Amino acid sequence: MSELLIRGRVLTFVNEPQGIDDTASYRYFEDGAVFVRGGKVVEAGDYADVSKRAGAEVEIADHRPNLILPGLIDTHLHFPQTQAIASYGAQLLEWLNTYIFVEEQKFSRPAHAAAVADRFMDELLSNGTTTAVAYCSVHPESVEAYFSAAEARGMRMIGGKVMMDRNAPDALRDTPQHGYDETKRLIEKWHGRGRAHYAISPRFAITSTPEQLEMSQALVAEHPECYVQTHLSENRDEIAFATSLYPAAKDYTDIYARYCLLNDRMLLGHCIYLSDREISVLAESGAVGVFCPTSNLFLGSGLFDRDRFDKLGARWSVATDVGGGTSFSMLETMDEAYKVLHLQGQRLTPFASFYRMTLGNARALGLDNHIGSLHAGADADIVVLDSSGKSAMEYRMQTATSLAEELFILQTMGDDRCVAEVYVAGKPMKGKAAKRAAAASRPLENA
Repeated sequence: MSELLIRGRVLTFVNEPQGIDDTASYRYFEDGAVFVRGGKVVEAGDYADVSKRAGAEVEIADHRPNLILPGLIDTHLHFPQTQAIASYGAQLLEWLNTYIFVEEQKFSRPAHAAAVADRFMDELLSNGTTTAVAYCSVHPESVEAYFSAAEARGMRMIGGKVMMDRNAPDALRDTPQHGYDETKRLIEKWHGRGRAHYAISPRFAITSTPEQLEMSQALVAEHPECYVQTHLSENRDEIAFATSLYPAAKDYTDIYARYCLLNDRMLLGHCIYLSDREISVLAESGAVGVFCPTSNLFLGSGLFDRDRFDKLGARWSVATDVGGGTSFSMLETMDEAYKVLHLQGQRLTPFASFYRMTLGNARALGLDNHIGSLHAGADADIVVLDSSGKSAMEYRMQTATSLAEELFILQTMGDDRCVAEVYVAGKPMKGKAAKRAAAASRPLENA
């Protein structure tokens, strides 16, 4: 059974920080180590103590003076939009019709889906993300490619086939029965296979008829172990359109509530323009609102109100939302999250940011026994961050005098250049991901 001792400055959270001085919320070891055996964390702590348990013969990966943290977690993005990121000049509905629905039609071709899935997984790893929740396209081929690429890398990933039966091009529409049958088959094949988790994925109320939401309800009832994901309250025009299609609903949230889709495994992307009533419904059901700052800014959608979620007791997570989101980097995403909240007079401390990217998002997924921290028995999904990964950061770091300052510099200035290494189930992946990306020789369009 393979063993490895990963040495550096170790940081892992045990609870949500209640302020910048809440040292009880995390564990930090200036000269620390993580002992890994068989893809699991055996122990994390001071190097002197952990190395004794590991023994003199263990292989050592010495990353000093870099920071060692749990792998980063992204709770909402779209793998078929990998090549459509940075598509100019439109808000949500126009953007979907002009760029995204055109791009997603390519995923009926298995070779194209496989090529993009490989690149998608490697982009995640290059940015320090070891687990993500993604939408595939309407095509089962895209789901096969997604989970196959994750399995080849040993990644814990969540995803599912989008279901759409109206208000989309014919080539992207299924039927309620067809969407049910394909989803059922994909769940049976992939959910629980290795580290794969399935997400039942009606795209949003605009693209699903009542009959399709009824089929989604049946799938959720039959497979309570699966996740559910959709979009909610991203854009004012979207809200008006969705509620016009379901006139009996009290509001947008009530559309999903009427089909019993709201539960503690439901991930609702965006949640910008929710009333107090709607947030309270999320709190009661345990559903998670997903804050997507770079996407919300890029598409001109609006600002997520974290404080109202906290006040009303609703759960929330944070995500890149590629390709409406403008970066695969959770560091860059938290930089924009800080600004979105700052505009509303809300504070986001650096400790809160790193908690949210790790243990916080793991808790939102109900996976904190496996990922999000470096506790004994956790999956050895680990990221190594270099706070001097860019020249401007190296210069700024010369004046940093605390861990809080360093984390804020990483959050504000960091990107993939600050990711020194990534481990998936104890195996180093950063160099492999970069080599695969560099070796990609054919244009994806022709795949």
